[in-house]
Amino acid sequence: MSDYYNSRRTSRLFDPKSKESFKVSRSKIDLFLNCPLCFYLDCRLGVARPPGFPFALNSAVDALLKKEFDLHRAKGRPHPLMQAYGLREVIPYEHENMDIWRSNFKGITFLHEATNLLVTGAIDDVWINKEGEVIIVDYKATSKEEKVSLDKEWQIGYKRQMEVYQWLFRKNGFKVSDTGYFVYCNGKLDRESFDARLEFDIDLIPYTGDSAWVDKALTDIKDCLMSNTTPKPAKACDYCAYRKAARDAQDEHKKAQSKK
Repeated sequence: MSDYYNSRRTSRLFDPKSKESFKVSRSKIDLFLNCPLCFYLDCRLGVARPPGFPFALNSAVDALLKKEFDLHRAKGRPHPLMQAYGLREVIPYEHENMDIWRSNFKGITFLHEATNLLVTGAIDDVWINKEGEVIIVDYKATSKEEKVSLDKEWQIGYKRQMEVYQWLFRKNGFKVSDTGYFVYCNGKLDRESFDARLEFDIDLIPYTGDSAWVDKALTDIKDCLMSNTTPKPAKACDYCAYRKAARDAQDEHKKAQSKK
């Protein structure tokens, strides 16, 4: 968590009267789908959810994977992981904008003219197959005894992430494969000792995306932002449940104190 949480910001807020495009990141789209109220509080009123703790080890795995795939990208050859999973005619995609696409502060962008929303997303990697289709790739890291998969309910966020990236690349004129891949690293827990080494099993998990939902989601987001009425919270939102419980507890406390 950051040293200082800015609980109420005044910048980067949506202004219904402004004619300028409003930037909506891939993560903000996911926030809206998870809880419209949390999204509205963040993007319209400037009250974001408290930040979580940074996953430094995940970031290290991410950085090292990028370096490793870049070595093969520079030589125009497949990575051994691709070959191990039968993707012998797939190689890391060499493109002049790769560093921009990977940047959290830039990413790949597209202006959705119907809503005037500037959609952004920072990818981990892009590969290309013999048909000239680009393949969206995302890196994930965890450490658990069970084999990694995409079967958990909460992993819908991973799938949406992939689909937004596929949508962005298509909107930028690229021929995009429906199938993307998750390079999923799972830290091994069965070693007898640490010895200053953390070893991983690495799985390549294919996912066939369907980005047909993105345009409607952007329309719903714009309608939400334009409204002067706060939306209802999602039933399963822990943040909204906490805020309500805190308000209720304070109200009950005030009533109890007033009766004394």
